[in-house]
Amino acid sequence: MSKSTIESLKEALSFSPDNTALRLHLAQTLKEHNQLEEAKDHYQIILKTENNASAKYGLASVYYTMEEYATCNIILEELLAEGKETFDVLLLRAKALSKEGAIPEAIEIYQKVIAKNPSYRDEELDEQLRLPNSFVEGEDDASDLAFLQKPAITFEQVGGMDAVKKEIDLKIIQPLQHPEIYKAYGKKIGGGILLYGPPGCGKTFLAKATAGQVKADFVSVSLNDILDMWIGNSEKNLHEIFELARINKPSVLFFDEIDALGASRSDMKQSASKTLINQFLQELDGMQSDNDGVLIIGATNTPWHLDTAFRRPGRFDRIIFIPPPDQEARKAIFQLKLAEKPKEGINYDTLAKKTKEYSGADIEAIIDIAIEGKLEESIKKGVPTPLTTKDLLSAIKKHKATTAEWFTSAKNFALYANESGMYDDILAHLNIKK
Repeated sequence: MSKSTIESLKEALSFSPDNTALRLHLAQTLKEHNQLEEAKDHYQIILKTENNASAKYGLASVYYTMEEYATCNIILEELLAEGKETFDVLLLRAKALSKEGAIPEAIEIYQKVIAKNPSYRDEELDEQLRLPNSFVEGEDDASDLAFLQKPAITFEQVGGMDAVKKEIDLKIIQPLQHPEIYKAYGKKIGGGILLYGPPGCGKTFLAKATAGQVKADFVSVSLNDILDMWIGNSEKNLHEIFELARINKPSVLFFDEIDALGASRSDMKQSASKTLINQFLQELDGMQSDNDGVLIIGATNTPWHLDTAFRRPGRFDRIIFIPPPDQEARKAIFQLKLAEKPKEGINYDTLAKKTKEYSGADIEAIIDIAIEGKLEESIKKGVPTPLTTKDLLSAIKKHKATTAEWFTSAKNFALYANESGMYDDILAHLNIKK
């Protein structure tokens, strides 16, 4: 609708100010045109004279768009207390709770959303609320599919890191793309891969790109997705996650910070933790189910803390070192992170050269520091002041590479606890000869 339509609605309302349907129509139109304050006023006028569910929902959605999530939730609580458990009310409630960090409550509401419409997808909610507790017995398979991702990214979106991509291609992608050749030699398709390296260097992104490269479903899991306060439920959750990947193969099942889940059993005092690790090892072995066609990728910053049983043949027996992004990758990261920001005359090659050993997370921090330096100037001028190469170089001087501390620890393990040669890539990266 055009602005002239809004004016026409206002004129019509002036002749019939008590026409609730007309005022609701005007409020909705104003909201669609992002005239939020005016839309809010009209919704509130209606609510002063009657308890109107549509006006309440409209007002809640305005507050959500204005990022006033607490107020939005208060209104939605009233609607739910009145029995207005519609799809739209539940969905907005799940989103608003998620924004406030009330994750358990948001999960409960989102499950009701999926129950009302099993084919519904919300990418942001799926990313934030994806939990194996949602894969309960008796639910429609479509609700499981809501927690699967189909990554659109491939290796084309991974700048640089050619050596790493080549290794992943040989060890992971080729077997999945040519299963008949591998099966002819009695080789299973899939298996376990361990990605390790400093934090913030793109292990998760590479795992997603790997799934995208082979057009496989992607299931991402963290320790919090599995752990449950009730004995036995954590093991059940873990099994459900593996079953989801098996049902939807070819698939990539990604465990982030796997050292938190697979820490050495000898270090554990609680039998429940040991039981969970044993369950994980059984799932990896596919003792009761076939893992053929399921690629299991684990990512860790501290591989030396991982139980040695995880690295036995048939489990995470293929290990790939993910170093800090190389110069080409750092250039690509700067270009990506600065794409939507005001800037001028950025020399990406210079920035990439000056950030050797910086992680992707470090580069984000550098950009944030540079932006903070521009904010005061921009506020005074009343318009955003573009970032320059000089601003970013100044920010680089204020932020040191966080990978240095990791390499200090990693070097000790590579030198003194490396009988299997697992950490030889660390020594090669540091140009240290054994």
